[in-house]
Amino acid sequence: NKSRTWLLSAAFPPHVAAANIAALNVVEEEPERVKKLWDNTKYFKKEIESVGYDTGNTQTPIIPTIVGDSKKAKQLAERLYEEGVFALAIVYPMVARDKARIRNQMNAGMTREDLDFALNVYEKLGKELKII
Repeated sequence: NKSRTWLLSAAFPPHVAAANIAALNVVEEEPERVKKLWDNTKYFKKEIESVGYDTGNTQTPIIPTIVGDSKKAKQLAERLYEEGVFALAIVYPMVARDKARIRNQMNAGMTREDLDFALNVYEKLGKELKII
C-alpha cells in the first residue's frame, strides 16, 4: 500500500483496548484522581513560572518549560536526569528552531514532595545553565 495514511491507521490490539477501557473506568469511578491530577498541574505550573520559566499557553497536564535553544534544552534534560528528574527535551524539528522545551507530564500519583523536589532541581539548574 502506498497510502501514507495507511501507516497510521492500524487497529489497537485487544489488550490495548482493554487497558484503555480500564483507564476510563478509573476516571469515572475515582474522581479524586482527576482532581489530584489537576491540583498537581496547577501547582507545578504556578511554581515553575514563579522561578522564571516560560510555560507558554498550556492548559493541560503536559507542562512545557520553554528553553529556546535546542542544545541548552538537551543539556537541561540530561542534567535533570542526573539530578533525579525525568523529563524529555523536545527540539527541532518537533518544534520550531527557537522553541525547544522540556516536556513535564503531571500525574495523580505525584506527591507535593515529588513536585517540590523537581521544582528545586529546575530552579538550581535554570540558574546554573543561565536559562532563568
